[in-house]
Amino acid sequence: MLRLRLIQDTLTISAIIVFMLFIVSSIKYTSNPTTEIQAFPPPFTLLIGILTRPDRYDRRHFLRLIYGTEMQSTATITVKFVLCNLTKPEQRAFVALEIMRFDDIIILNCSENMNAGKTYTYFSSLPSILPAKYDYVMKADDDVYLRLKQLAASLNPLPRLDLYYGFVIPCPSMNPFVHYMSGMGFVLSWDLVEWIGTSLIPLNHTVGPEDKLVGEWLNRGDKAKNRVSNKPAMYDYPRTNGRCSHDLIPETLAVHRLKRWDQWLDVLTFFNVTNQVKPSKLYTL
Repeated sequence: MLRLRLIQDTLTISAIIVFMLFIVSSIKYTSNPTTEIQAFPPPFTLLIGILTRPDRYDRRHFLRLIYGTEMQSTATITVKFVLCNLTKPEQRAFVALEIMRFDDIIILNCSENMNAGKTYTYFSSLPSILPAKYDYVMKADDDVYLRLKQLAASLNPLPRLDLYYGFVIPCPSMNPFVHYMSGMGFVLSWDLVEWIGTSLIPLNHTVGPEDKLVGEWLNRGDKAKNRVSNKPAMYDYPRTNGRCSHDLIPETLAVHRLKRWDQWLDVLTFFNVTNQVKPSKLYTL
């Protein structure tokens, strides 16, 4: 009898364990999606729109070299160059060649400007002109060096909705819920991009410092409950902008205000960007 009872008890315990394993395996973590993203972040898509001018051919070609050699891991990142309407015959011919070769140009229906609505036109146009949605959309300047792998790793655990990410202004501030993100490069989740395209708040308020305006739109619309300021990993090149500048650091995501070739050389050297060049008898570096 004792042996039979032990067998029965063992079978009962085994059945309970199997049942518990079945229950655990069936749980869907839907009550807290943010926690799920942090624990098991899925791949995501990011569109980086670099706002530049049609005549800056050399800058676009240089940035293509930079980002064409960047390693990507946790995200699918698409880099596009964002222009307003072309106004010269040579622009139409040369930009057409770029489109034929690289297919990385967006031409918006606007006149070239910095603070008279180009950023609004960029975000508001995307839902109607893109063939597919992105999880995130970034606006970046053409004097910024972005380390794509590090940027992707930083965005990976963050919410996919209602997100406003960048470098908060004023420079000493660490509070992303005050003021706005610097125009050097900031990220919006797709739902906020769609909101900009349909809301009267940004539509009626497009003239002024473009990065400051975006922050005001989101505040007035009670949007962007998820805000992240990534300091000190985003900053201006050393000694170019007071308290927004500091020395180059290994954990960098973005360096802004790279106006000269010697500054670019300094940055690329610091991060060993060309250390993967394969040896060959065809060249000596």
